[in-house]
Amino acid sequence: MAHTSATATSARPGWVYLVGAGPGDPELLTIKAARLIAEADVIVYDNLVSDDILDMAAPKAERLYAGKERGNHSLPQEQINQLLVRLAREGKAVVRLKGGDPYTFGRGGEEVETLHSDGVPFEVVPGITAAAGVAAYAGIPLTHRNHAQACVFVTGHLKDGSMNLDWPGLARKRQTVVIYMGLHGLPHLCEKLMEHGLPPDWPAAIVQHGTRPTQRTVTGTLTTLPGIADAANLKAPTLIIVGSVVTLREQLRWHEEAGK
Repeated sequence: MAHTSATATSARPGWVYLVGAGPGDPELLTIKAARLIAEADVIVYDNLVSDDILDMAAPKAERLYAGKERGNHSLPQEQINQLLVRLAREGKAVVRLKGGDPYTFGRGGEEVETLHSDGVPFEVVPGITAAAGVAAYAGIPLTHRNHAQACVFVTGHLKDGSMNLDWPGLARKRQTVVIYMGLHGLPHLCEKLMEHGLPPDWPAAIVQHGTRPTQRTVTGTLTTLPGIADAANLKAPTLIIVGSVVTLREQLRWHEEAGK
């Protein structure tokens, strides 16, 4: 069963809160997320959650790492689901802390399905998803009247490890495509978008550690970006943005300039 009140003032024992931690900068947390983190008995967190955010927990709070790095899952998803059930049934206020937004490529839906079927009460606290937060900090609007009237979010890493996407639907002008978890398949991604109609000089960018002090952004085209990213030795977490909005970055970049 889900709790639907918007006026809750404290974390309840025997409940699970799926909380979005945002893209990295702790100041991008919602007020509700910050409060629940501070009040939790247990925090079950992923690798994308920064130490600054974890430091907001009470000293007495138990912290359990659930992993979720590419090819290195500390706990299989089903074990995480059952862990949340067990902790709640022990009467604890559990915060399941996820980078970005729990319902945007965060497997939050899978976890909530288990909680619901096991009769564990829960709430979902949205977070700023990486596409919105990282693009803003990189100086790349996701939509713009002169460039893109639509924006599509996709994951570059499917459950079976493939990148079998709707290439004709993605390879369209007048839209922005944001690819989560796509660094490993970047050459294949660019090749497929060109194969399905986007020009070789179509703008594209990749952002590493978006919204954090270590943020790095490289820009290029579908032809050049894989080589540029490889030369820059970029590492996950990254976000890929494809579309003519990328050309606005030189005018609108601010985060990396502010850190100089």
